[in-house]
Amino acid sequence: MDNKKIIECVPNFSEGVNLSVIKAITDEIERIDGVKILNIDTGKTTNRTVVTFVGAPQPVIEAAFLAIKKAGELIDMSRHKGEHPRMGATDVCPLIPIANISMDETAEWARKLARRVGEELNLPVYLYEHAQPDKTRSNLSVIRAGEYEGFTEKIKLPQWKPDFGSARFDEKRGATAIGARDFLIAYNVNLNTTSTRRANSVAFDVREAGRVMREGDPITGKIVKDADGNPVSVPGTLKSVKAIGWYIEEYGICQISMNLTNIHVTPLHIAFDEVCRKAEARGLRVTGSELVGVVPLKCLTDAGAYFLRKQKRSAGVSERELIKIAVKSMGLDELSPFEPEKRIIEYLLEDGNDKHLVSKPLSCFIDETASESPAPGGGSIAACMGALGVALATMVANLSSHKRGWDDRWEAFSDWACKGQAIKKELTTLIDADTQAFNRIMAAFDMPKATDEERKVRQQAIQTATRNAIDVPLKVMKLSLQSMEIIKAMAETGNPNSVSDAGVGALCARSAVMGAFLNVRINAADYNDKAYVEQVLNEGAQMEEKAIALENEILGIVNGKIGQRH
Repeated sequence: MDNKKIIECVPNFSEGVNLSVIKAITDEIERIDGVKILNIDTGKTTNRTVVTFVGAPQPVIEAAFLAIKKAGELIDMSRHKGEHPRMGATDVCPLIPIANISMDETAEWARKLARRVGEELNLPVYLYEHAQPDKTRSNLSVIRAGEYEGFTEKIKLPQWKPDFGSARFDEKRGATAIGARDFLIAYNVNLNTTSTRRANSVAFDVREAGRVMREGDPITGKIVKDADGNPVSVPGTLKSVKAIGWYIEEYGICQISMNLTNIHVTPLHIAFDEVCRKAEARGLRVTGSELVGVVPLKCLTDAGAYFLRKQKRSAGVSERELIKIAVKSMGLDELSPFEPEKRIIEYLLEDGNDKHLVSKPLSCFIDETASESPAPGGGSIAACMGALGVALATMVANLSSHKRGWDDRWEAFSDWACKGQAIKKELTTLIDADTQAFNRIMAAFDMPKATDEERKVRQQAIQTATRNAIDVPLKVMKLSLQSMEIIKAMAETGNPNSVSDAGVGALCARSAVMGAFLNVRINAADYNDKAYVEQVLNEGAQMEEKAIALENEILGIVNGKIGQRH
């Protein structure tokens, strides 16, 4: 996706039963090129569908407008019933910055969409969160208070005049809120109870807003008020969390339904653990949980690492293993199978062409390297050797963290393993990146050159592609050299039974540095910026020298330890 600006749009439509209506709405979204639907989540009990799609700002705004228009045509709010708070056919339509775009820019796109919906569809539109300049009416729950049934009178009040569109309530379409917000996770935790009142008690325990303070009995006691006559609240334990308890007939259980509005403040795993604690304190048990919509990869890898650390196990395992641990620890598969490729944003956005080599079986990768095609070549193999070298060091770190008698050292080895996993992941992506860099050079050479302008464009494309073909193996060198710090540490302090693995890792890493430098040098010969070339060649020579010295040092440690065993 390079440096393209990417935003996410998550409209909530007040229809969760009639699938033909939902399809008609999503068909409008799919009409727009450059937009990809990531998830469609329908709820019968809530009678609500949450659609998540992403793309560059302009096509996302176009798709959102068409969806809002179609929802207004097909959904009759005067007949709508559902468990979830709502005020319109398109109840809310938030925009979320995902990549290479600021919140301020995203808010401006939200205002553009709101203005168009109000003017062209004559629909009452309220701005919320970051898109709303008036902070007295930026909170969605405040805007939606009274819901659809209350808006007939609410919209007549001067303080509740819509930001755009008609100030007369539309009985069929209702009203809608369009805004810009941080990434929000809709997350439900399952309880072993059918009591909504008990579920709400847990929700009030954890949500930031907490509960109203009462004298004596917490349910029936008199509400405590401050000097100004306002109710006094007892805050919950989780910041940036909204929560209610409800009964889901479809599953026959109660859930704590939460919105995590800032996952940097309260991550997914912390919310889950806190609900577990509060539920247990009230005699309830958490049986599992479910995610509504999609999540960033980091939410699940952080969760997996958190639960491994609670076990005093190394968190430096593969991405796939971290996700597996997160799913099992939080019971994300209790109500339905959890399929990472359909629920994680990064996986949904992956372009298969970007993983042409690393997705192949090893034998096919070797065969393709041996074929008559010039790519993959030495650059990809250098990246592969670097990834294998640090993978061996990571293995030694993980084995060491679980070694009997070394229980007090698990965390230090876990830290080394985590560093190794991060470098391994980057080097793995560079296996394909190097081949792609070569292919871009070939594509640039194939560009037309009949006119002066075409020759100028072609030459610029060749130079741009050549710079990339220098920078990719240069990054391989840097990462492989960094990995030797981990390899050396594992040779010195890791499980002695795996010291030979550290030695092989050092051989791989040194070869990766030297092999990648060959690629840097051959591509630098065709690059016109001689000052940059000189800088890169000097930097590369220094890294090569360091790698050779470190290899000798590590092999000395390894051979010394192997010799001591005989």
